[in-house]
Amino acid sequence: MIRRWTPVLLAAGLAVASCGGGEDDPTLVLAASSLTDAFREMETAFEAANPDIDIEVALAGSSSLRLQIDQGAPADVVAVANEQVMTELAGEGHVEVPTDFATNRLVIAAPVDGAAEVTGPESLADPDLLVGLCAAQVPCGQYAEEALALAGVEASVDTYEDDVRSLTTKLALGELDVGVVYATDVASRPDDIVVVAPLDGADVRYPIAPLTDAPNADEAAAFVAFVLSAEGQSILEAAGFGPS
Repeated sequence: MIRRWTPVLLAAGLAVASCGGGEDDPTLVLAASSLTDAFREMETAFEAANPDIDIEVALAGSSSLRLQIDQGAPADVVAVANEQVMTELAGEGHVEVPTDFATNRLVIAAPVDGAAEVTGPESLADPDLLVGLCAAQVPCGQYAEEALALAGVEASVDTYEDDVRSLTTKLALGELDVGVVYATDVASRPDDIVVVAPLDGADVRYPIAPLTDAPNADEAAAFVAFVLSAEGQSILEAAGFGPS
């Protein structure tokens, strides 16, 4: 079962899981929110091929996932949208050897039926537009900061969202005129959001790894192998991700 929690709810949910303990506990996969659609499909396909393994996916911003692991979350696998986050987890001994499994790219996006004229990076600096970015502590915000600095654009930001899916939702609802999200987020809402222009300058790579103390080590290894397999990569490609 796939879940999308805020950090507080994620902590509560994992605390319940840790109290439950037992061999029938599901294999818990912590995944970046930008992987929502791909990992929903991944979970279904994996469980169809492995009916004896129950996968549960918890979604949040990569920095929130790292916090949960630092606090001892009883997870089995983690997949994040930032190599630095995974490098730090590896350096702290939390994960086994990570492997990049997908890439993505930043785009400037606007509502399909938006009334504002949005042309490109310069629109993000327009104080008359409602502009949204991800918060700096999450990967989509870090990447956007880097790319905008390279473009020489100082964004006039009205909201900083805790994860990219929150920002995507606000764009889809027309609550914002323009924002910076991943190409895959636009692909997930083709009737609601349109790509205005690419935002170059960020190398967006997704690493995955089993946790060192995974309660379900064999199942964790099997899920990682599935993500890296031809079938897993096909699911990611269909969701708009690039190869690693």
